[in-house]
Amino acid sequence: MRLLLTRLHTSFYISHLKFFRVLKAVVTQTQLTSGVGVVSKSISTMSLSEEEIKQACHVPDPSTKDFLFQQTMYRIKDPKRSLEFYTKVLGMTLLNKYDFPEMKFSLYFLGYEKSEDIPEDKTERVRWCFSRKATLELTHNWGTEKEEGDVYHNGNSDPRGYGHIGLNVPDVDAACKRFEEQGVQFQKKPQDGKMKGIAFIKDPDGYWIEIFNNNYIAEQPFMKN
Repeated sequence: MRLLLTRLHTSFYISHLKFFRVLKAVVTQTQLTSGVGVVSKSISTMSLSEEEIKQACHVPDPSTKDFLFQQTMYRIKDPKRSLEFYTKVLGMTLLNKYDFPEMKFSLYFLGYEKSEDIPEDKTERVRWCFSRKATLELTHNWGTEKEEGDVYHNGNSDPRGYGHIGLNVPDVDAACKRFEEQGVQFQKKPQDGKMKGIAFIKDPDGYWIEIFNNNYIAEQPFMKN
């Protein structure tokens, strides 16, 4: 009897283990083919209801009226590769650079600003840089450029966390054609997966960047739920 119970318990454990492995594989495949996350109807009930959203969200406190979403920070392996990618391929401008010799790291701030608008005075340039909207802060810990292989996790493999930044472009196909010509690595091309017209490219460290057009997205059925 004890042997029979042991066998039944083992069989039950193996069956459940196989089930969760299959479930994980299905979810992973869905994420890869959709490009933006899980879209399976079987788990759509996890979405918040309108009432739950209303209860969770609050009217902004007046004391936060001058708050500004100013930066997203990436740790990068090699600043030469990253600066070339973000300025040459994506057309950003280097807004400022800050070195911290005692702690052995540097910060590079980039964004879509006109170079002629950058103040010449150092103090004013710092003040101006930290007042720009949606900048990218690249952090280089000195010496990582000499290490072999990948240095940082991009957030899109287990354990998942961080996802991507996104760029609104006038013409997704034209932008992606140019990216291809420059040897940019794609995670998803515009015609791949279920969400057509949206692309994902990778920067030198493997971070994902969504490429989309706001007018196109506004007309898509998957945004009208």
